[in-house]
Amino acid sequence: MPANSSSHKRPSSTDRDAGTPGRRLAQHAPRRGKLFYLLWSVTSYVVTNVTVTLFWLVFFVFNRTVVIGRRNVGEERNTLLLSNHQSMLDSFLVGLAAFYPKSWLKPQLIPWNPAAAENFYKNPLLAWLADNWKCIWVREGRRDLHALHRMIQVLPGGVMTLFPEGTRSRDGAVGPGRPGAGLLILATRPRVISVAIDGMQAVLPIGRYLPRVFKRIAVSFGSPVDYTDLLAMPRTRFGSSTPSSGAGATSRPWTRHAGDRRVGPNALKRRGSPGALAVGLWPRSTERSHGRCDPTPLADRLASRDGDGRVAQGETSPRS
Repeated sequence: MPANSSSHKRPSSTDRDAGTPGRRLAQHAPRRGKLFYLLWSVTSYVVTNVTVTLFWLVFFVFNRTVVIGRRNVGEERNTLLLSNHQSMLDSFLVGLAAFYPKSWLKPQLIPWNPAAAENFYKNPLLAWLADNWKCIWVREGRRDLHALHRMIQVLPGGVMTLFPEGTRSRDGAVGPGRPGAGLLILATRPRVISVAIDGMQAVLPIGRYLPRVFKRIAVSFGSPVDYTDLLAMPRTRFGSSTPSSGAGATSRPWTRHAGDRRVGPNALKRRGSPGALAVGLWPRSTERSHGRCDPTPLADRLASRDGDGRVAQGETSPRS
C-alpha cells in the first residue's frame, strides 16, 4: 500500500505556514480510490522500473557515471541510505546505483523516497507518478510528523533513501542536517549506509527541468555504520542524541580546505542540533572508504582511479 495512505486525521487545508504569510499550502497527499490501492503493487513495480531504466540511459549513456562501494549496500530490509542532496534526480540516482537491475527481480529493493510536496505533487499526473515511485508526501514547510510516522512504518519492511539536509544544495556544499533522520534512526534502528553524490548539481541545477548531458557524476557508498555508542548517549529534549566531540570533526577540512566547498562524504555536521545522531553517522563509514582532507572533487578522484573513467577493479557498477 502506498506510504501516503493513512487512517489518521490530517490537518485542515485552511492551515497556513507561518513562514509564508498569506500563502495557502496543501496539508495532505492526494486521496486515492480503492482501485488505485488494489493495483498499486503492480503499477508501482512497472512505473518505477521503467522510469529507472530511462534514467539509466541518462546517467550511464548520456553522462559519465562512476559507482563505488555498491557491495556495501547489500539487500537487507530496514536499510537506510543517507545521502547529500544536489538535484531532484538524486533519489533515482541513488536507488539505481544501489539496486538496478536487481530491482526487476526483487521489487522490495525499490527504495522509499520522502518527497517535497511542492516539487513532486504540484499537478495530478506528477502526483500519480510520485505515488507509484514510492514517494512519501512531505508537507511544504517541512516539520511533517505525519510523513515521519509513515517513514517509521515502511522502513522496517524495505529500503529508504533519505537526505538529512532536507533540501537541495545551491552550490554543491553539504548543509546542516535536520532532526528527522535522527528520529527515524532512533525509532527503527536501521542498517545505515552513507552515500556521497558529486556532479549532479551540474546535470540538473535548481531551476532547470531537463538534465544536461556529457557530465561526470560519482556515487560512493560507505560501509554500514555502527552507531550503538550514539544510541547510548544522553538524549536531548528533542529525543535525539547529543553529538560526540569528534563525530563530525573531519568535516571541516573537506569543505573548507583550500577554499573548496563542494560535497565530500565527511562534510555533514552540526553541533548541538536535534538531528545530531544522523549527522554524527555520516563521517564514520565514509572516512574509512574515502579518506580525509582531500579537496579534490569526488568525481575527479574516482575517475582518476582508472585511466578511461571506468570503475576500478574490485568495485561494482550497475552496468555490470
